[in-house]
Order: sequence, then structure tokens, then C-alpha cells
Amino acid sequence: MNRKLYGIIMALLVAVGTIFYVMNDRKDEKVNIGKSDITVEDGRLTPEVLWSMGRIGGVATSPDGTHVAYQTTYYSVPENASHTVIYVMTDKGENLKLLTPGAESESSPAWIDDNTIAFLAADEGGVQQIWSVSADGSRRKQLSFMEKDVEGFLFAPDMSRVLMVMSVPNPLVPEKPYADLPKSSAHIANDLMYRHWDNWVTALPHPFIAQVKDGKVGTDAIDLLQDEPFESPMLPFGGIEQFAWAPDGSKLAYTCRKKSGIDYARSTDSDIYLYDVESGEHINLCKLPGQDDMNMGYDTNPKFSTSGTYIAWQSMERDGYESDRNRLYVMNLVTNRKWSVSENFDSNVDDYIWAQDKNYLYFIGSWKGCMSIFAVDLDGNIIPQSSDICDYNSLAWGSAKRLIVTAQSMTNATEIYSFDTTRGMAERISHENDHIFAQLDQIKVDARTVQTTDGKEMLTWVIYPPHFDPNKKYPTILFCEGGPQSMVSQFWSYRWNFRIMAAQGYIIVAPNRRGLPGFGQEWLEEISGDYSGQCMKDYLSAIDDVCKEPYVDKDRLGCVGASFGGYSVYWLAGNHEGRFKCFIAHDGIFNTQQQFVETEELWFPEWDLGGAYWENDNLNRLSAYRESPHLYVDKWDTPILCIHGEKDYRIIYSQAVSAFTAARMRGIEAQLLLFPDENHWVLKPQNGIAWQRTYFAWLDRWLKD
Repeated sequence: MNRKLYGIIMALLVAVGTIFYVMNDRKDEKVNIGKSDITVEDGRLTPEVLWSMGRIGGVATSPDGTHVAYQTTYYSVPENASHTVIYVMTDKGENLKLLTPGAESESSPAWIDDNTIAFLAADEGGVQQIWSVSADGSRRKQLSFMEKDVEGFLFAPDMSRVLMVMSVPNPLVPEKPYADLPKSSAHIANDLMYRHWDNWVTALPHPFIAQVKDGKVGTDAIDLLQDEPFESPMLPFGGIEQFAWAPDGSKLAYTCRKKSGIDYARSTDSDIYLYDVESGEHINLCKLPGQDDMNMGYDTNPKFSTSGTYIAWQSMERDGYESDRNRLYVMNLVTNRKWSVSENFDSNVDDYIWAQDKNYLYFIGSWKGCMSIFAVDLDGNIIPQSSDICDYNSLAWGSAKRLIVTAQSMTNATEIYSFDTTRGMAERISHENDHIFAQLDQIKVDARTVQTTDGKEMLTWVIYPPHFDPNKKYPTILFCEGGPQSMVSQFWSYRWNFRIMAAQGYIIVAPNRRGLPGFGQEWLEEISGDYSGQCMKDYLSAIDDVCKEPYVDKDRLGCVGASFGGYSVYWLAGNHEGRFKCFIAHDGIFNTQQQFVETEELWFPEWDLGGAYWENDNLNRLSAYRESPHLYVDKWDTPILCIHGEKDYRIIYSQAVSAFTAARMRGIEAQLLLFPDENHWVLKPQNGIAWQRTYFAWLDRWLKD
């Protein structure tokens, strides 16, 4: 639901180091899907062209920084499948080589030494294992021989041990509650968090440590959470970034929220633990005796300094507030002193890396509609490094004080860049989709300042169609952001893609309304408990302001959004005073009372809605319930398309069904699009095309015909 959580998400799934690929539904078939040579007709970006793009994922640099390995995923719409491969090149973008040309997907590159890359691939039995290959593609060999899938790995710096993520059965939610009924599909739950995101939580990811001898991983791996019903990394989005080895390999830092059941469902209190590989001792760094700050919110993603004297991690202050400011915390492991070095940065730290030779850090932070690069020392002095209008998404060290980063924008998909820290300049070194973008008509993106109803200034992105002519009038779309606390940054999405919307002849208005990070904590927190308040006024201020332009057709306005953006659409449908001619809501909240008891992560509605609707007269006292979108259906008068995934356990698909039913009972033109096999997103190629076609057909019907 929250794009700070899964934004880092979107960055996430398509751009930064998390592993994502849609598995081929026909597992017995091997489909070798590679780089597309699609021809673009008339310079127009279409859904088919969008899905033909290669999507760059995890990026890793060699220890000496001179080479880069990265994964790219390609999709086939006819096969409804994907294929992930690994490339290697120099840190200047030269000598590009495909390392994994086979039909099986191979992913998660990580350097063992300056000439050897480890990665994940299936063995002959279909079990995912750790493999290695030389940077020239030779000497490919299998390193691990586990009985279950290795879902992630991290070698110790001295190569004596390896951390592996493997799943174990969840004793609290058994996959088969009755052993003598193996074909039964029954699930039994006795406590909360029995399902999460899009799965029943019948298995838990656990960290295992195994010794490495003669280049092979031992099979006698030790489970660091043996017999404990906890997750590490944390579901649903956590990966290998939640672990870190000390430089001498003697200790491992890991992220864990040691809670289960209702305690897990209501709390965001995760911690950083330090595991001693010799003694087996676990130390909670966030809650050492005698410390004033017990780090009660999310604490994730530890990284040791080069010397090993310090460890850093990302930290939120308040338990239950998943959208709290993400601070950059540092601990001196000699004195046990810990502190935030990002207090002077009034926004989120989304990724970071230690400097190679000194005790300071570089981080990516959300600021003024972009994900930018900053430097900070241990005293909290912050120096901006980048000024580009883009989203930087990941950081690694190249050679000669250059960072290897990924970046994207509203006009360009993710690519890899070399960022010169001495000059603050980025140079692109990957060219995954150049052959496609060279065929596309260009669009224009403007940053517009809009005055809000309470006298403040709001950054609003305005995206214009190709060949924009200010003497013509264009249908215009108001885009409502999700999250709710997720900045409208320079993100590139393969569904909510502004460039493809503009290519269909629409102007898009995308305001950074109240409740988004990057504009100070006060601006961010004005949305909690006030979904229908100032943030909705901000939406209307943005569309009204842009409508002053002569090229905007005020009689052909649409309003679209997903997640909280879907809530926004449902609410505005009853409160838009005739502005819009059609609405589209994807995975949105229609009934806040339903949402409170239907969602799986209870900390979210408890914080953002204000509490349970049956307590403290909340049903009448809190605006979240008193002004729920479903209570304004009597004012609905505009066609609406309701979209939802039936495997979305964050916001249940009954919300869309209810909204669609209400609209039709009111006699309003409506359409319902459901995906039985999709979650909060739409991830399968043919479903993605169906989504785009339905989306644009609805807009065209009401705003063009």
C-alpha cells in the first residue's frame, strides 16, 4: 500500500537490486526470451512497445570497481513469460558480454573476486542454487548443493562462509493442516498475519550460514533463527540488502522483526541483530541496555564501514508508522554510541553506501520530486551531490571515486550510470533500450508550482503529448498518487507510465499533494488521519490551476489512480463538483470500515485511519470513517472503471466489486476489470497488456469520442 515501502519498491522491482521476474506458467517448457528488435510505428509508445523493453535489475561492481555485472529481464507477451539474464561490462560501459545465454533464468549477480561472478540458477533438479562464472563467461560451475531453493546469498569478505536465505515451514500457518488430506486446499488460521501481500504465510525466509571449502558451499548450513517463527529478510519485499558481513567476516548483521501473530500485524518494530559466527551469540543493536533510543520503528539494511568500526542502517522512529521519516543511523561498535546522521535532512534516506576511504556516506534521498544523491559525514553535515531531474535508485562503487548508479525518469527507463563524485556528473554506461527510445516521439515534462487553498506551494509535474501544440486543446488526466506517503518523483513505471499516457494524446497533471515525502515532515504527516482533507483540496487545486491554460479542454477531464490513488478516485467521484468526465480506480479503498478489518498489515490502518472503527466513538469521531468514499455514492454521477487483483491481500478485491455494484445500482456507466492471478500490481505480460488496453479504451470512450 505504501510506496515508500514499495518505493523503494517500484524502484524496486524494476530498477534496483531486488529480484523480480514472472515465472513461466508452463514450467516444463523452456522459452528463451531475449532482447526485442521491435519496430515502433509512427513514433508512438504503445503497451506492446512498453512490454518489449528490457528491465535492468540488480547491479554489482567488482571489488576493484572496474567491472559491472547486472541482470536484465525480458518479456514475451505471446508466451506470457519472462527470462532474466546477466551481463558484464567495464565501469565505462565497454566490452558488454552476455554471461548467461541459456533458456533458464539466472539472476542476482555478485562478485566473488575481480574476475568471478556468483549468481542464482536452477540445478538439474530445478532447485535454485549458487553458481559462479568467470567474467569472460568461462569456468561455469555450481557452488551450492542445497535441498531447497537458495533465495538469496551473501559471501563473507574472506570467502570462508556464505549467508543463504532459504524458506522453512511456518509452524503457525501449516501448508497442509491435515496430513492425511494432501489434496485439500484448506487453510486454517488461529492468529493474524496468516497471509501477506499475495500469499498465505505457510513458509518463512530464514538466514542460514554455511562454510565454504575449496570453492564449494557446505551442506551443513546453520539456521540463525532455528525453531523461531520469524522472518529474515522481512516479507513481502525484503532481500539480501537486509544482511551485511563485517569486513573480517567474524560477524553478520541481519534485520528481523521478532514478532508473530497479532503482535506482528500491529507492529513495525524491526531491529538490527549482530551474530557472532564463532560464539553463536545474537546481540540486538537497536535495544542495548542503557541506551536512550530504543529504535521502536522499522530498522533495516545494515552496512559496515570499511574499517569495521561503524555500522549504519536505515531507521524509523515510531512503532506502527510505516511511513515515518527514514533516517540514516550510525553506531560506533567500539563505544556502542549510536545516532542519526541525517537529522538535517527533512525527508527519507532511501539507499546509502559508505565512502571507500573515509568515515562518511553517500545516500539517495527523496527531495522536491526527485531521488537525488547526497553526501553526509558522521557529524550530520550534508552536501548535495546531484542536481539532475531524475530518480537515482541504487549505489555501488566503481573505480576512480566514481559511483555506479541506476537512474530513471518520466521519459526514460532505468539505465546504469557512472557518477563522478568529484564533479557531481553522471555519464550513462548502459544502453539497454536505446534502439526503442530512438524510434519514439519525444514528450515534454514541466515542473509547475501550484498555490494550495491554505496558501502553500505545491510541486506539480505536467506531462505533455508528443508534438504538443499550445494552440490546440487536449483531454487532460489528473493522476492521484498511491502510498499514501509516496512522492510523485521521476519514476518510470511499466503500468502507470506517464510517457505512454502522453503518447495517446493526453496531458497528465501529477501533483505532489499533501502527505508525500520530499517536502518536509510537516507536509508528509498532514495526511495521516485526514484522507479526505487537505490532500483532496490539493488535487483539485492542481487540476484547476492547469485548467487555466488555453490548451486544456476543461470539458474532457479524467481522474485516475491506484491504491491510495484509487481511494482518491472513489472519494472524488462523490466530491468533484462536475469537473471530471470519467474515473479509473485501481486497487483502491472504497469502504474504510471494510479496509480496517480486511487488510493484513494492521499497523497501517491503525496509524493512518486513526484506530478501529468500533473504539472511542471512532465511527463518528474520525474523518477516515465519517467521510469514507462509499458514503458519497449518492452523489456519484460520472462513469467509472474499477480494477483489482484478486490476490491483493493489502486491499481486498471486494472493494472494487462493491464500488462497481454501487455505481451500477445508481444507474451510472461502469466497468469492472478483475485479475484472479494478480496482486496489488499487474505483473504478467498478457495481463499487463489487457490492463493497458482497458485503461485507454475507457479514457478514449469518455474523453475523446
